[in-house]
Amino acid sequence: MQKQSSSEIGGKVLEPTLQIDVGTRSQRQRIVEAMLASCAEKTYAATTISDIVGHASISRTTFYKHFDDKRACFDATLDFCLEQLGEVATRAVSSADSPTEAVRKASAALLEALAARPAMAQLLVAEAIAVEPATPLRYRALLVPALEALWRDRPPPRPETDPGLASGRAQLLIFSQVAGGHADRLPQLHPEVVYLALAPFAGHEEAVRQSRLAADDVSEDRVAPA
Repeated sequence: MQKQSSSEIGGKVLEPTLQIDVGTRSQRQRIVEAMLASCAEKTYAATTISDIVGHASISRTTFYKHFDDKRACFDATLDFCLEQLGEVATRAVSSADSPTEAVRKASAALLEALAARPAMAQLLVAEAIAVEPATPLRYRALLVPALEALWRDRPPPRPETDPGLASGRAQLLIFSQVAGGHADRLPQLHPEVVYLALAPFAGHEEAVRQSRLAADDVSEDRVAPA
């Protein structure tokens, strides 16, 4: 349980532990952001502890108070990126959205978020897979159940595509764009990603309909004034 900040109770002054806790969280966050920045500049393999502490403006001692080693720091950074994307997807939809609408809106928000933060896209794609080749399976294990949950109260039609296979294809599209140095173009993949996400659950026809709506959104963004 988090303690209160400095105050007097019964004539005794309590220690200002809340401020210390906040500082600790701030240090850890700076370290995570430093890992993200260094991976974007040098790759994970080339990143050193010195790079991280330099970016974070902390000492090596402070680094080791939070993480046992570079890999532990990277794992925490990957978790942070996934949490950020989860929040983006959640904010993009409302309770009034149908499952298909929710998928279209959430996928658009996720692609835009990755395009806006190429360092995060690079870490999630190139660096994460280089560090742990099984990472795409982790992504699939997060995505497929989330999609299935949308249809919990609405049994979908008989799947025409395996959800895991469709997820893998969507990941490949995204990975190829990021690996090619074109993270800024990720929103252009929206129609394809929507179709792949929806086809196993909503059927071909509805997936095509939502994909066309996504294509319209992409076209509008291209002609929108700066």
